Amino acid sequence: QVQLVESGGGLVQPGGSLRLSCTASGRTFSRYVMAWFRQAPGKEREFVSGISRGGVITKYGNSVKGRFTISRDSAKNTVLLQMNSLNSEDTAVYYCAADSGASGPEVILTSMSQYAYWGQGTQVTVSS
Repeated sequence: QVQLVESGGGLVQPGGSLRLSCTASGRTFSRYVMAWFRQAPGKEREFVSGISRGGVITKYGNSVKGRFTISRDSAKNTVLLQMNSLNSEDTAVYYCAADSGASGPEVILTSMSQYAYWGQGTQVTVSS
């Protein structure tokens, strides 16, 4: 089992940047496929970005491609999401997710139902 704690959310102006961090408990961080999802008011939770166990493969949702970058630091049990060129449509609660069930070192999971562990979420608000 793993516990996830997100941080780094806040209020930012359009065009600005934020970096979200997700820290995982335990000593088996490398076993987990990691991802970020987000949920805006009145909308379903959507996939933002994912990264494989080894950190070699990354994937992004269409709405954030070219603006967001995901990375992982196994020494710190941390996944980062660098968000640039933010706009009002990026306003949402951002959730970190983890799962160890998928086979293979370079697998990415993009569906909510595939993730067993979730953080509590961190609010990102883009507004002038």
